[in-house]
This record gives sequence, structure tokens and C-alpha cells, in this order.
Amino acid sequence: MNQRTIKFAYTPKFHQGFLGKGHAAAALIDGQHFPQTDPFFLLMDDQLNLPGGPPVGGPHPHAGFETVTFVVDGNDKEWQKGSLELMTAGRGIVHTEEITAKTTLRILQLWLVLPPEKRWIEPSWQKLTLENVPTLQNEQGTIRVYSGSSHGLTSPLRNHTPFTLVDFQLNATSELTQPIPAHYNGFVYVLEGSITAGGRQLEKGQVGWLDSLNETESEIHFQSTEQGARFVLYAGQPHQAPIVSHGPFIGDTQEDIVRLYREYRQGKMPHLNEI
Repeated sequence: MNQRTIKFAYTPKFHQGFLGKGHAAAALIDGQHFPQTDPFFLLMDDQLNLPGGPPVGGPHPHAGFETVTFVVDGNDKEWQKGSLELMTAGRGIVHTEEITAKTTLRILQLWLVLPPEKRWIEPSWQKLTLENVPTLQNEQGTIRVYSGSSHGLTSPLRNHTPFTLVDFQLNATSELTQPIPAHYNGFVYVLEGSITAGGRQLEKGQVGWLDSLNETESEIHFQSTEQGARFVLYAGQPHQAPIVSHGPFIGDTQEDIVRLYREYRQGKMPHLNEI
């Protein structure tokens, strides 16, 4: 089996998020280098410690891609810890992210580009709660498969863009190997502890991107240190098709962006609550 390695690593910088005081945000992927990150356009690590009060956030549109929201830490209400939501914006959808109550929350929200032939499909929504996530627990630790497959487990998530999302929580000095199609782009994000991934040390808060191979099959080897580790692996099939992005929209051409803004202003995009 061909071994994947980490070609480069970096530590995303946190800044105050759009929700104001109590919202720290870091861009793991910022949309500036899509040919290298394809099919992943944007990924934010949002950490909230909001006091509550007047509404923050509100309704806004999306089109041309999917949002994949993984709740790292949440509550027992609308943001359930360990849950995942996949919203396929397709031809266009409006959704509301509004917070009024005191909230402590951490989410990883990904913009996953739709393939050109599915860019304008009908909007849809899927959710996996923690109890429905395929999970393996053994002497190495805990593996939760949110998309794709790992260690004999396959997620029930229905994908337009094939991608893998696995949450690994390894015990001290544990190791495992994860198969990945060799043509997939992918990266690792360390949430706690430190690991060796593909022969390279990654610390808490670091992102490590996998190298590219021209083979058909590959795998990457992970090993935790004496303190154990938690990390997520994202890997996806690239579309290798150019895109145009502006604000909340992704299209094939600039004309698509103009049309989407017009349709949004004309009220032609349904709200998520209507699906």
C-alpha cells in the first residue's frame, strides 16, 4: 500500500468572529487556493462563548455548494455535541443561524463544493446525531465515521461529492492506519494532544495537508503520544473544475453569481425550514 505523508503544516490564527465579543474564529481553509484544496473551499473553526442577549446572526443565502457542520462541543438542544449537519444548498437556500441565549459552542463548518453537474440541484438537508454515527471503540481509542468509511464502518450520509470525515480519539501511544483513495485531497486537524501523521509530528491546533499520489490506493499511519490525541481527518475527491465565488455563492461563471443575487432578492430561494 502506498503511504501518504504530510507535505506541509500550519497553525490557523484566531480572530474575533462576525458574532462579536465571545466569538473566536480561525480559517483552516480560506478559499484562496481552491485548485490545491479542491473539493474543500472554506473551513472555519468557530469557538463561541456568548453571554446571551439581543439576537446575533440571522437569515442568509447559499448556493452552489454544501455546508458540513460538525459540532465538536455543544449542548443538548439545537447544537448537539458530536452531531453533524449537511446542508446541500444547490440552486439556492436561505437558512438562519441566530443565537440569543447564553451559548458555549465549538463547530467546524466546511464549504464543500458540488460537482458541476450537480451545482444546481434541489436543496436538501441531512443530520447525524451522535448516537447514529458509526462508532468503533477498542484498546486504541474511539473512531467515529461521519462520512465515508473507516475500519469496517460506513457512514449513512448520502454524498454528492465523495469525501471522508472521521473523528479519531486515540489513547496514549496508540496507532492506526487509515486507507484513503490516492487521488483524494485531504488534511488532518489536531484538536487535542499531538500525533505523528505520515511520519510528521503535528501539535494541537495544527493542520497538516496530505501529499498527492498518482496511484489508486493509499493509506496514512497515525500514532499518538503519551498524552493521547483527538484529531479529525477530511479527505475528498477533487472535481478539477474551475469555480467562481462571491459572498455566499459559488458558481461556474460570473453570470451565475449575478443571477443568484437577483434570485435571492426576488425571494426565489426557499428557507431551510420549508424543506
